[in-house]
Amino acid sequence: MASVRPGAERRRDGEAEGPEGGWGWVLVGALFVSTSLVFGLMRGLGIFFVEFVQYFEESAQAISWISSTGLAAQQFFSPLGAALSNAYDTRLVVMAGGFLAGLGFILASQATCLLHLYLTMGLISGLGWGLVFTPMVATVMASFTRRRSFALGLAFSSIGLSSFTFNPLFQFLVETYAWRGALLILGGLSLNIVACGALIRSRRRPKGTAKVDAESRTSCAGMWRRVASYLELSLLCERPYLTYTLAITLLNVGYFVPYVHLVALSRHAGFSEYQAAFVMSAAGITDIFGRVASGWFSDMGHFRLIHLLSVWTALAGLFIMLLPVSTLWGSYAGLVSVSLLYGFCSGALTSLAFTVVPTVAGAERVMGALGLLQLIESCAGLLGSPLSGLLRDVTGNYLASFTVSGSFLILGTLTMATLPHYFCRTDPPPPLPPPLPDAETQRLSSETEEINELPGDANH
Repeated sequence: MASVRPGAERRRDGEAEGPEGGWGWVLVGALFVSTSLVFGLMRGLGIFFVEFVQYFEESAQAISWISSTGLAAQQFFSPLGAALSNAYDTRLVVMAGGFLAGLGFILASQATCLLHLYLTMGLISGLGWGLVFTPMVATVMASFTRRRSFALGLAFSSIGLSSFTFNPLFQFLVETYAWRGALLILGGLSLNIVACGALIRSRRRPKGTAKVDAESRTSCAGMWRRVASYLELSLLCERPYLTYTLAITLLNVGYFVPYVHLVALSRHAGFSEYQAAFVMSAAGITDIFGRVASGWFSDMGHFRLIHLLSVWTALAGLFIMLLPVSTLWGSYAGLVSVSLLYGFCSGALTSLAFTVVPTVAGAERVMGALGLLQLIESCAGLLGSPLSGLLRDVTGNYLASFTVSGSFLILGTLTMATLPHYFCRTDPPPPLPPPLPDAETQRLSSETEEINELPGDANH
């Protein structure tokens, strides 16, 4: 399997070379900051978990819906962010998303019941995250070809770095300013995403696309074709994309559970607040190395991306299952060791999950493919943490919660193995581009007829 370089194979099959470097590295820096303020905050909300349980006197399952609502909203509204970016200006979409992300936390600081937190930290901030993440990732992916995995891994390393720094910081803010003051500060930090969005350069839309858009406004059928093209709905009829989306959806059920319940698991095992916070920080350290190392190794081209993703996903699921087992004997060193291994594997699979998308859907449809992927897996993100919280409430411990969560990642790995050409050494040919709209097809047909009517010399 190491004898063929899949990256080179993809470029031979016709994938256009992207601009390697230049302003693309500035966008990598913008994605670095924005992802830390999106997923870094998601992972750090476990610090507020215990505070919300004590203040609102609610069950673990009810409190889990706060972070799950935010995650699900981010993924549910990702197609909206992709469609708006395809139709208008990516810069404005990301800046609007950054404003909504900060507004949600600012309003959450004044919450008086759980419903307020569901609507603010969950719905409003989640909407903002949905408008930020997919357009930013697609913009960076469009700027690289040969070093795409490394660029994404480098940008996503901010999630691990923020997990390392945010958890002790959040614990300090909660102790100093209470949870309301801490959320207000986080809202101000989230507004920095607006500046990240301002770094995106406006792109010119092709003339053919603009012409089709103008003609599509005259009829309902044309309007539907226009919306479907922005959302890339044709991908829902393609088996490879549906299979890959199902695999990522299953993975998503258990992926975020440790970041919501690992602090509570550590506290339940008898460790102090700062010891519990350091467990998350330890996972964040190896998460950083996992993302960068995985991106660097993937771009070497020794193995297919889908095979590497399968290995990292299976290992991450195994280590999730081992997290509660490591606490059965009260060993803090054992818990930290398993957390380090889980952090590396979970970081290693993240950038690959996005880098594989162009090989499944085609480079031309990355924006819409990422948006639909996030939408479909939003159901899994919504149910994962509450299911884990429910198992905790029923069993009285976190053993069943983490075991079930890890099994979903294993199931996602098995689903990837059903992809067409999965066991081949090389990537399959890139998918054919979607058919042109009727108006564009008629225009090209008329131009072809005019060329054919020319005299032989001119035609030659």
